[in-house]
Amino acid sequence: MNHIKGLLGAMALLLAVFAASAPATAGQDGVPLPTPAKAFKGEKCVEPADVMRREHMEFLNHQRDETLREGIRGNKYSLQQCIDCHAVADPKIAGGKVRTLKPFCAECHSYAAVSLDCFSCHNPTAPLETTGSMENLPLQKMIAAHLKDAGADQ
Repeated sequence: MNHIKGLLGAMALLLAVFAASAPATAGQDGVPLPTPAKAFKGEKCVEPADVMRREHMEFLNHQRDETLREGIRGNKYSLQQCIDCHAVADPKIAGGKVRTLKPFCAECHSYAAVSLDCFSCHNPTAPLETTGSMENLPLQKMIAAHLKDAGADQ
């Protein structure tokens, strides 16, 4: 019985030490925030950084729904806009001739332990020089070829 009391006392002391040290470190910058790669182009994001950090997935989902259900493309929250601004050249991919979003997206997603599954469907790379046109995207080429074969392009 005395052994259990001694063990409980030691645990209480250990807990008190941890609890006392928490307020001392609570206000300090103990964990550094992620520093994602800077934008490839553009001076300012479509929303302030703190809003994008919290809400970007809502914006992308809303844009996705508008595109898929209503055919509305090119709004300021489109994934293509993200790629155009935030994709950066990566020397590990095609000798740096292709831009990718991985350095930008992965930094925060890794930090927050959130899966980055956008690119299971979407290609995470962009040509080094983008025109802002969607005509050169693989999906757009496939659709155009299909419409041409069907005679619907006239």
